[in-house]
Amino acid sequence: MAAIAEMLQGPRSNLILSMKSADGMGELNQRASGRLVLGWEEWVAMPDLGVPAIKAKIDTGAKTSALHAEKIEEYTSGAISRVRFTIRPAPRRPDISVVCTAPIIDHRPVTSSNGITENRFVIETTIGIGGQAWQIEVSLSNRRDMTYRMLLGRQALKSGSVLIDPGASFVQPKLRYGLYTGSNRKRTSQ
Repeated sequence: MAAIAEMLQGPRSNLILSMKSADGMGELNQRASGRLVLGWEEWVAMPDLGVPAIKAKIDTGAKTSALHAEKIEEYTSGAISRVRFTIRPAPRRPDISVVCTAPIIDHRPVTSSNGITENRFVIETTIGIGGQAWQIEVSLSNRRDMTYRMLLGRQALKSGSVLIDPGASFVQPKLRYGLYTGSNRKRTSQ
């Protein structure tokens, strides 16, 4: 434990570490500034898309983030390829839906955890977690049967300078589905 504490006092000590000793009795907590700590599941917001609250699973095994989207349609606005889609952020609340549009930044093959590869539209949007916000890339996929409507992958986590505590859930402030003021909202991302 002492060796770990010494390492954490060095120039790269901008993290939080919580460890129990081998006998389960002692606990080491070391805090330093600069990084956002996330549990394995967190509430996030995507203001560009008009999504004030959605539960996301933090998935360091996934390179790209994924967002549940239905009725995905590509269209052209001027010379810009865009995508229109519907988000249903709350699995048990079919009355909450958000119709979104965003520029397409890529159309790429993504292999899911079950080994199936599909071509997905990729958009860029702002994500907000714990009072911080940054741009991420998100692939659009129908995740209707999944527990989490959003996965945050490694690329998104690098962008935000975060540290994951795999033993914690909802470390950041709770958002709630009550933030949705009405169903069938429509939001256009620049």
